[in-house]
Amino acid sequence: MMVRLQKVIAASGIASRRAAETMIRDGHVTVNGNVVRVLGTCVDPSKDHVKIDGRRVQPAEPEVFVLLHKPAGYVTTMDDPQGRPTVADLVPKVKVRVFPVGRLDYDTEGLLLLTNNGKVAQACVHPRFHVPKTYLVKVSGVCTDEEIRNLEDGIVLDDGMTAPATIRKSGKAKANSWLELTIHEGRTHQVKRMLEALGHRVMRIKRVRFGPLELGDLSVGVSRFATDAEANALRAVVHRTARTRSVREPVGSSDLQSSKPAGDTVPPRMRQTKAPANRIVRDTGRNARLASGNPRQPGQVVKGQRRARTRNG
Repeated sequence: MMVRLQKVIAASGIASRRAAETMIRDGHVTVNGNVVRVLGTCVDPSKDHVKIDGRRVQPAEPEVFVLLHKPAGYVTTMDDPQGRPTVADLVPKVKVRVFPVGRLDYDTEGLLLLTNNGKVAQACVHPRFHVPKTYLVKVSGVCTDEEIRNLEDGIVLDDGMTAPATIRKSGKAKANSWLELTIHEGRTHQVKRMLEALGHRVMRIKRVRFGPLELGDLSVGVSRFATDAEANALRAVVHRTARTRSVREPVGSSDLQSSKPAGDTVPPRMRQTKAPANRIVRDTGRNARLASGNPRQPGQVVKGQRRARTRNG
């Protein structure tokens, strides 16, 4: 593929595109041994030898985005000194080094993104960018409407007030409840701590959405490369954060479809099949109602007028 010379230099990390243009005009750049001074000259990075003052310009690594349906019982790291199974055992072998974006707990399953694009990774995990993460959660006991409202408004944990969440009931039985919970923060064990603060033990967690990515019907233990549309959507997150420094991805009802099972039946999206062999197939502030001045203990629910439901993103 033919690419403009200054873009090849900038992509290699040697200099910005503007600085690369200056190098070209000043005669510091050669292509296949010939000095090139014309801006806009196109080269094929895979075939042409580009040098700056005699030093070879190495082509930039291709971007890689891998979606993995992480099973429970795997560590979200590429290597574990304790010898436990890691997500590296489940991803395809690629020529570039990829790393997990964020983490899922050892006993949590669901959608995990791996990439070599540091900007995308930073934009997806930093709380100020408001990238939504949606989970299906099975909890002990039946969550009341009041408890749902408390989670939506935010509750106090030992590390501070949580940002508003989006909650939907996905099913219930006599002994437990299924919830669909969307947050944009990424605190340690946040989903578990939020629900346990209300007295509900978390029995199972599955992440079904991460930013613009959907888990869909990807089987447990299977990974695949992102489609062009998915890769472009991830790059768009970076572009939006660069412009606004605060991204909000609307989560509409059409984006969060789920079945309501009868009795204690597991929702279809939570049904787990046997993992096959490896294969490729700003928020602008805290709740204004906290300004009472009274100290609160971790897990205490914020009372008062209900805040309008926030569509996180």
